[in-house]
Amino acid sequence: MRNIFRIYLPIIFFVNSCATKKEIWYLQDSEQFNNTNYQYESPKIQPNDILKIDIGALVEETAKPYNKPTTGQQNGNMGGSNGGNAMMLMQGYLVSPDNTIILPILGEISTEDKTVKELQKDLVKILEDDGHLTDPTVMIRLLNARFTILGEVGRPGTYNFSEDNITIFQAIGMAGDLQINGKRNDIMFIRERDGQRQIATIDIRSGEVFNSPFYQIKPNDLIIVNPNSPRVKQAGYLKDIASTVGILTLFISTYILITNL
Repeated sequence: MRNIFRIYLPIIFFVNSCATKKEIWYLQDSEQFNNTNYQYESPKIQPNDILKIDIGALVEETAKPYNKPTTGQQNGNMGGSNGGNAMMLMQGYLVSPDNTIILPILGEISTEDKTVKELQKDLVKILEDDGHLTDPTVMIRLLNARFTILGEVGRPGTYNFSEDNITIFQAIGMAGDLQINGKRNDIMFIRERDGQRQIATIDIRSGEVFNSPFYQIKPNDLIIVNPNSPRVKQAGYLKDIASTVGILTLFISTYILITNL
């Protein structure tokens, strides 16, 4: 019996692989990107975006008919995610699949190939040129900007943000940072914009990420952080060890039964 344990127990072990600093550190060559120009890019308005549009004027009362009526206390008792979504829809204008919104009095307005700022300028021009309002002001905000991050991060999930853009590092920070086994040189992006799907990968170990079109997160981006090789191997070892332990247990149990007959 002792000989059996001496022979078979040593096969139960873990094989650990060590990760180097080069595999883990962010922005390892960041010094060469110091004091370089940064170009900010505002995202284009997309179908299914929800826009909150507030129109004002020199005489406040004259602008009220151009705004969506406030729901006020009528929906104050709505709770949960469904209630929140309903409130969001009521407060904003849903961009249609053909890139249009319907505004009070102004009617159908095109949002195609426009940023929020560009749409603001267009609406101010329409209100002035067509004699609707004196000294009009337009404020627009995207209500449903969000991204989804999956894989080797602290808190996978879908996150909302209120800025026009956030960076990949801000997105990772919101998700609780990468796990130690997250693959930093092969982070996958899936981006659907203007009717096209883009799939790309970035390497956040290098400062070259600053020049990537995926450095800035766009609404509805999907980010996938895959496990590195040690993590994948570890998963395989755990499965192999579980099988080995099962076989060994069966073998020992059978041996004990036979020797006790």
